[in-house]
Amino acid sequence: MLLKAAVNANASLFNSENTRLVPLLQRGTKLDRISVSATKGSNNNRVLTGVLFEPFEEVKKELDLVPIVPQDSLARHKFHVDSESAINEQINVEYNVSYVYHAMYAYFDRDNVALKGLAKFFKESSEEERGHAEKLMEYQNQRGGKVKLQSIVMPLSEFDHADKGDALHAMELALSLEKLTNEKLLNLHNVRHVC
Repeated sequence: MLLKAAVNANASLFNSENTRLVPLLQRGTKLDRISVSATKGSNNNRVLTGVLFEPFEEVKKELDLVPIVPQDSLARHKFHVDSESAINEQINVEYNVSYVYHAMYAYFDRDNVALKGLAKFFKESSEEERGHAEKLMEYQNQRGGKVKLQSIVMPLSEFDHADKGDALHAMELALSLEKLTNEKLLNLHNVRHVC
C-alpha cells in the first residue's frame, strides 16, 4: 500500500480551499499536524486523510484469479479437482452407511423383533453418519467445490441370520461398515499427498 502524508507545521503543499489541518501529535510546545485533502471529481493523486489507497493496483494479481464463468466458485483457491472428487466419493460413502444403519433401525424397531436398544443405537449411528456427510458437504462448499451426490444403494430390510441371530449379525455388519468407512477416510486423507 502506498502511504503519503504531509506532516509539518504549515502543510503548504496543498490548496488551502481543499485542505484542513487536523491536530495529530503534540511534542513539547510544537504541535505537529497532518494534512487532509478532499477534492471532488478530480483524478489527481491528492492525499485524503493522509493515506493514498489504490486498491485495484494492490489486488490486480488477485483479480486475474477471479473466474470468468458464472458457474465457477469465487471461493475456490488451491483446491485440486482430485480432492473435490474424493470428497464427493466420501459423501456418498457416508450417506450409504447412514442408509444401511437406518434400515437396521427400522428392522430392530419392528414389533416382532422389538430390540429397542439396538434400534436406538442404529438410529443414532445413522444420524451420526449423515452428519459426517453434511460436514463434508459444507467443507466442499467452503472450498469452492461442487457437491455431486450419487445414488444410494438400497439396503437389506431383513437382518436375521440362522446361525448368529439378528443382533450379532447386525453388529458384525456395523463393525465391517465402520472399518470400511475408516479405510475410505484414510484414502481421502492420502489424496492431498498425491495432488
